[in-house]
Amino acid sequence: MTDQRLKPPAEPAVMPKPARLEGPSPAEARKPDLGHTEAGPGNASPARPGRQLMRTTLFALLPIVLVVGGYLYVTGGQIISTDNAYIQADHVGVSTDVSGLVASVDVKDNQRVVKGQVLFTLKPEPFEIALASARAQLSNVRNQILNLQANYRQALAEIDQAQIDLAYYQASFQRQQTLLSVSAVSRTNYDDAKHALDSTRQKITVARATAQMVLAQLGGHIETPVEQQSTYLIARAAVDEAQRNLDNSVVRASFDGVVTNVDSLQVGSYLQPPQSGISLVSADHLWVAASPKETELTHMKPGQPVDISVDSYPGVQWHGTVESISPASGSSFSLLPAQNTTGNWVKVVQRIPVRISIDDAGDKPPLRTGMSVQAEIDTGSARGLPHLFSGLLASKVPAPALAHE
Repeated sequence: MTDQRLKPPAEPAVMPKPARLEGPSPAEARKPDLGHTEAGPGNASPARPGRQLMRTTLFALLPIVLVVGGYLYVTGGQIISTDNAYIQADHVGVSTDVSGLVASVDVKDNQRVVKGQVLFTLKPEPFEIALASARAQLSNVRNQILNLQANYRQALAEIDQAQIDLAYYQASFQRQQTLLSVSAVSRTNYDDAKHALDSTRQKITVARATAQMVLAQLGGHIETPVEQQSTYLIARAAVDEAQRNLDNSVVRASFDGVVTNVDSLQVGSYLQPPQSGISLVSADHLWVAASPKETELTHMKPGQPVDISVDSYPGVQWHGTVESISPASGSSFSLLPAQNTTGNWVKVVQRIPVRISIDDAGDKPPLRTGMSVQAEIDTGSARGLPHLFSGLLASKVPAPALAHE
């Protein structure tokens, strides 16, 4: 224990100092190194040549891009594209020009029909009765004409007979007049002879008037056939009208197409002109009704080719031709055209209707009226230089006359 007290105390343990990372301290890093110009590991000087190369390349490509863009602008613009276009087709409201009750409806909604196919029929009984009455009237008129012809011939025969009687009574009257002058006959015999002569003359007058009246009813020509007499033709027209009404009681399709709105026509409903029963839309005669801006019509004309894309069929393209261009804008045909005579006027670009025929609709998916269309019209005329540059170029070129001087 004594030895332990005599030993010197042990030295305290010394903690190791943390290792110092090589490199400048944060304070030293913030100080600018004015004299040191060598590139270190973190210096960005090696990237400057690449940036300079990119900048030089961009400056070299800029004129090329401008030239190519200007060329494309000048040589482009021959394709006029518009999405203000829709499929159109012939469509009519099928009706009849006779009145009657619907007896049957022979088609269904959205059914395809061919020209001449029966769509619906009206009750035929009233039209059949009218036709029978007209035919009976025609037969009656024929008999009347034959009777008039017979009466005319009878009147002529009566005139001939009266002419013979007139000669006889004329001679008898002269004899009675001679005998009366010598008092050989009585006054009564003379008066009887004179009365017979006057009666015969009156018969001739009446017969001639009757013949003229009958001849007038026959159209002035007794030799005209019955079928060519005016009264017969009128009666025949009535028969034809009744037959036409009977035929029109059966309503048929006027062209190939698809019927719609059939459900609006029911059996037993009463139709009268011009009330339409159903609608018929053509499935073959289709076209595109486009409305490009008026500023796009500079080089557009009929006959130019058109590429047609329909929104319902992506990836399918139709080909067409500009068929016609409307002589007026669409707003000109509105019920109340715009009046630009007031002070509050705003210029609005007008749209001109253009009709485009579809050349290859037969071998493509079916088109339906009202479908949205994208039409691209190839006008064949490039955009050219703007007016400013073209005017400057024109001013630099001397006129032929001045150049000659």
